[in-house]
Amino acid sequence: MKGLEGILNPFKVYELRKRILFTLGLLAVYRLGVAVPTPGVDGVALSAFFQQAKGTIVGLLDLFSGGAFERFSIFTLGIMPYISASIIMSLLQPVVPYLERLAKEGDVGKKKITQYTRYLTLVIGIIQATGTSIWIQSMQTDDGRGFVLNPGLGFHLMTVVTLTTGTAFVMWLGEQITDRGIGNGSSLIIMVSIISRIPQAIIQSLQRLFVGEMNIFVILFMLTIGVLVTAGVVIMIQGHRKISVQYAKRIVGRKVYGGQSTHLPLQVNMAGVIPIIFASSLLALPATFVTFLGGKDIDFLTFLYRQLKPGGVIYQILMASGIIFFTYFYIAVIFNPIDVADNMRKQGGFIPGIRPGKSTAEYIERILKRITFVGAIFLALIDFFPSMIIQSMHLPFYFGGTSILIVVGVALDTVRQIESHLLMRHYEGFVKKGKIRGRF
Repeated sequence: MKGLEGILNPFKVYELRKRILFTLGLLAVYRLGVAVPTPGVDGVALSAFFQQAKGTIVGLLDLFSGGAFERFSIFTLGIMPYISASIIMSLLQPVVPYLERLAKEGDVGKKKITQYTRYLTLVIGIIQATGTSIWIQSMQTDDGRGFVLNPGLGFHLMTVVTLTTGTAFVMWLGEQITDRGIGNGSSLIIMVSIISRIPQAIIQSLQRLFVGEMNIFVILFMLTIGVLVTAGVVIMIQGHRKISVQYAKRIVGRKVYGGQSTHLPLQVNMAGVIPIIFASSLLALPATFVTFLGGKDIDFLTFLYRQLKPGGVIYQILMASGIIFFTYFYIAVIFNPIDVADNMRKQGGFIPGIRPGKSTAEYIERILKRITFVGAIFLALIDFFPSMIIQSMHLPFYFGGTSILIVVGVALDTVRQIESHLLMRHYEGFVKKGKIRGRF
């Protein structure tokens, strides 16, 4: 009963209950939109194509869109254009002085950057929608029938407007969830898209169990692997390297400020799942081009397609190398030890035994490189082992390490926000012992 009481506590607070129900309502709207197809496309032929497109960037996009790409729904592009725009704006801030100044101007600068991110989302959405409409019109079935029922300029215009509008609406849903709901809206939309595939995988596993294609021990093995991977993801997401920081005492008038000891937490997995997405997208390009070209024999692309087929030795080596590279690259862009050391010095803080300024920045950078190596190896392993086991055993369960990493990370962030609301109102949270630490 205590566990049930912990679950019911959030609904006892009016404001928190309103936020949770608001979030669930908008997520339901998103899932309803995924089921609405874009007019003019042969859904049966498209579904058959996607059964053969697994392992390409098309299959990756379909995973993050919750099946919207396979249905060619109005939310085919999903939230990914907004995620791409956000990543691009984050990468440009240290490079473009104007954006860097905006980032330091507080709420006003943040609003302008958000506005620019929206415009960039629409541009990316129009480009992707145009490419998608051209691609879908060029596809044909084995008997020569096109995927598009009435091809032409009218179909292109309708598709671009529909998909771009759908992307803008999904972006608006994510922002509304972030502002008026609970949790990060964009992350929750991706999480819901991923977990929406679980029921289908469970049904397929049970069907294979009943017909004798799979035994109960394989299912138990799948569950065991899932639990172990989830536990490892939780440990790594919660893992921090604490650097002790001491603040000097300052006397202002008759009051004494500072003098307390705190710590600077450096997260082990600071890059999240972004390196995996970058590396898998890059390696999936040859297979995607071959698929889009309808299987035409182009020597160079065909050679790359065969060598970089998921599950192969070369593919796994390049995938692991790409994940490690993008982990270091992304963290180098989003985290600047020099800025951290300068801000610490301006506030009167210092690391015991380390001189403020350049020495502090070098110390932080040295520690960051070490924990980044651990985080990069973890990301490579979390992508490699579950996928290898699923593929080698020909399992219908496609909920791999990347998906678990996204779902667990978003779930922990959301639970942390709910806990903070409950603790402010003297309620116990979900976890009676311990503490859920959020990512930063």
